[in-house]
Amino acid sequence: MIKRIFIAACVALFIGVYTGCSCSDKTVEKKEIQIKHFGNFRKVFNDLNDKHLEAAKKNGVPKVISRKDAEKHKRQLVELKSSDLYKLDNLDYSIPFLVPKANDLLEKIAGNFQDSLRSKGVDSFEIVVTSVLRSEDDVKKLRRKNTNASQNSAHRYGTTFDIAYARYNRINNDYPHDIPVEHLKHILGEVLRDLRKEKKCYVKYEINQGCFHITAR
Repeated sequence: MIKRIFIAACVALFIGVYTGCSCSDKTVEKKEIQIKHFGNFRKVFNDLNDKHLEAAKKNGVPKVISRKDAEKHKRQLVELKSSDLYKLDNLDYSIPFLVPKANDLLEKIAGNFQDSLRSKGVDSFEIVVTSVLRSEDDVKKLRRKNTNASQNSAHRYGTTFDIAYARYNRINNDYPHDIPVEHLKHILGEVLRDLRKEKKCYVKYEINQGCFHITAR
């Protein structure tokens, strides 16, 4: 009998080691938080490209032709870096610069998003910025890969940026819960809706790109 128990214990130990099982691993559970369902994102955030372009030309730098050309306008631009407010994504088709008004808007969005999370007892996520200033050359390269990308892009003036709605950067690994992405998306949507009502920005919900396309007014 003792021999059988010893063999069973050895087998259990072997299986645990082989599968990488660890009883000390933390279990991350989904946490439901209160959100306001305000309707169809596509209908709520439907500012078309002509509105974005009008605001971009009014508030931005002259249309940037190339990345070398962008150097001429650096004094009029603010360089973006990942911070405790937002994460700057890998930028393959844009460069990390915005005019001050757009930079202030981005920080306002990021800060309001985190304030809203904290009011719901969550302090573990930040937004991800996926695109900022694009030169004409960047737009051409992007359109070779994505034919849906606008040739007449507001991104060329330093007033426009994209924020992912399906990806968020976790900034507090000690927080024991995971929040459904759809809930985070709704909270970000509330923030953008409020700022849009205040006429601070235009917003377009981009389905194919998985982002909110935002231009400072």
